[in-house]
Amino acid sequence: MAGLQIGGLRLKNLSRAQQQILSCIFALILLGLFFTVFPLLLSGEQYFFNTGNLSSVAQQTAVIAIIALGQTYVLITGGIDLSIGSNMALCAMVASMMMVHDPNLGVHPDLPMFLGLLLGLLTGVAAGAASGAMIAFGNIPPFIATLGTMTIVRGFALVMTKGYPISMMPESFTALGTGYNFGIGNLYDLDRGGYYVPEGMLRIPNIVMIMVITIFIFGFVLQKTKWGRHVYAAGSNFEAARLSGVNTKRTILMVYMFSGFLAALAGCLMAARIYSAAPTAGDGYELDAVASSVIGGTSTMGGEGTAIGTFIGAFIIGVLRNGLNLIGVNPFVQKIVIGLVILASVFLDRVRNRN
Repeated sequence: MAGLQIGGLRLKNLSRAQQQILSCIFALILLGLFFTVFPLLLSGEQYFFNTGNLSSVAQQTAVIAIIALGQTYVLITGGIDLSIGSNMALCAMVASMMMVHDPNLGVHPDLPMFLGLLLGLLTGVAAGAASGAMIAFGNIPPFIATLGTMTIVRGFALVMTKGYPISMMPESFTALGTGYNFGIGNLYDLDRGGYYVPEGMLRIPNIVMIMVITIFIFGFVLQKTKWGRHVYAAGSNFEAARLSGVNTKRTILMVYMFSGFLAALAGCLMAARIYSAAPTAGDGYELDAVASSVIGGTSTMGGEGTAIGTFIGAFIIGVLRNGLNLIGVNPFVQKIVIGLVILASVFLDRVRNRN
């Protein structure tokens, strides 16, 4: 059979991962069209397809895409990381506490922004290493190990400030989540309260730029490096990978450290965007991470997944949430819809594996 051909590209000759990415792109386009056309039919107006809303969707999705990338690494090895949401909260609080001068916290080191951010990221790496060590060297199932880490880390986040959020963060930190173009070409105006983007200049949110850079770097590591192939090998057949010379324990440990780092980065960006680090932040985000990864083609059985697929999967979740809000769907009903999408994605994954 010649196979279906579009623009000189034979779809039959594409790999399974490439077919999955194309399917996700098609689904994302359909969602965008639906949430553009449906309001027009109802009220004669549409609120989805405009610069302001699309920018908002990208900024809201950035955090989910970053944590989903870490979850993708973990799922490829056949594991799961339930501690992502707790890591987001703890790492954001550590970074914030190091930067603010608030005597009510009991400590007020008032460190430079980059040092506070670095300490927050290192906290995430340490939490990920703890989970990875229990799994790789203690032979504890990933679900149990990360469930324990999730509870412990959340407890630390609550104990550190007795449950109170941290605010009054320096502008250099909040600019990561609220600024544009990394400050390049921005002008300062005291009447405006700080820096602003001049009229006519392209406004790319810093948080979106950080998301794209992160996806590119970690996607390259996963797809184009020797260690990335070890990650796939460990998930496809752990024992065969070990016998062929792959240091599987070190691979598992590093995967969870990557997940912890990305959770920390996402937590700090979320705190910078909302001007506050709360000990309850990130609650339930691990489920969004799993959903984005699975929708993007990552197999729950391990050995399969891509960074770009996860990136598109995160935007499917983001567009779905935003669109349902715009057309007035009850938030409780939204949870049902997203849950059905997750179940459908897992079911299709199982069908693909059987075939």
